[in-house]
Formats: sequence, C-alpha cells, structure tokens
Amino acid sequence: MNARLLVAGVGNIFLADDAFGPEVIRALERNPLPPEVRVRDFGIRGMDLAYELLDGYDTAVLVDAAVRGHEPGTLSLVEPDLPDGASGGAPPEAHGMDPAKVLALAAHLGDEPLPRVLVLACEPELRAPADEDIAPGISATVREAVGRAVAALHTMVPVLLADPAATPPLSRPDESAALSSAGLPGTVTDGAEDR
Repeated sequence: MNARLLVAGVGNIFLADDAFGPEVIRALERNPLPPEVRVRDFGIRGMDLAYELLDGYDTAVLVDAAVRGHEPGTLSLVEPDLPDGASGGAPPEAHGMDPAKVLALAAHLGDEPLPRVLVLACEPELRAPADEDIAPGISATVREAVGRAVAALHTMVPVLLADPAATPPLSRPDESAALSSAGLPGTVTDGAEDR
C-alpha cells in the first residue's frame, strides 16, 4: 500500500515572490503528480492547512518561498523540527501563513503525531515593501524556479510514496541534496548548496 502524501502550496499571491507555492500548485495542474497524492493550494489559509495535516498523511511537502540566504531562485529541501502538542501554539493569523505557527497549532489540535514535514523552499528575489499591502507579480527568477520545483516534486514523490522516511533526491545540482532538521525556512542550514 502506498503512503499518504500531501503536497501543499503556501504563500500570498499578492506579495510578489511569496506566490511561489501557489504558482507551483497551479503548474502541477498542467503536469500532475500521481492521482493518489493530494495536491492543494492553501495560500494564506493556515487554519485549513493545520487541520489538513491531521488527516492521516505519512508525509507532507510544503512548497513555499523562504529567505535562506541563497541566490534568488535557489531551491532548498528542509525538514523542520516538529513541535509537540504539549508546547501549544498561537493560532495562525487570519490573513497570513506562518508555517511554524501552523505546525504548532496542528500539533496542539491533534491526538496523533504530525506527519513527516518537508519544505521545498525557493529563495525569493522580490518581496513586498513593508509599507505596502500588495505587490503583485512574481519575479522572472522565481517564475523559472517554478518549473524546476515541479520537476523536483516529480522526482521526490515516487520515493516518498514508496518510503515516507526516505531522503528524496532532487533533480538538479543547485538544489540541496541533504535535509536539515534546523527548523523552518529562514536561516541557511549546513548541507544546502548555493546556486
């Protein structure tokens, strides 16, 4: 029996390169993953993602833009440390998506352990200025990374379906080959290669 796998796009389509996750999910409509994989764009709906993570998946791959200190467009694969339910968690913002808060909330709400979570992260080039609420449009660099992320998912998914604990390979040398347990995207981790 195949493992249950969720591929979740997260990000705000109105905040420049933060739209990376939703753009990857949209590209997967044209180049779909196997039908047994649940592919969904969660956008900024953190509460929905927290509940989805409690639905018995073996592995969840979050696709997101994340500042990690690499060249724009660099893809990284990260395995964050998962919170335990005892630590609790603040609810996600109504109009935002903080993956760390979503994982903490899911851990708090669920009776069972969370699935293994991997983050396929893309280094953004354009970010919305702090004084602006909307900065539509994804950079050309990150748009090019969307296609590479789709290819990476097509490489990773069969491996994860066969063995949820496996370290999935990625399809290009500029993507990180090793996983890190150093937390969610936001800091550069050992083993990740720069582009």
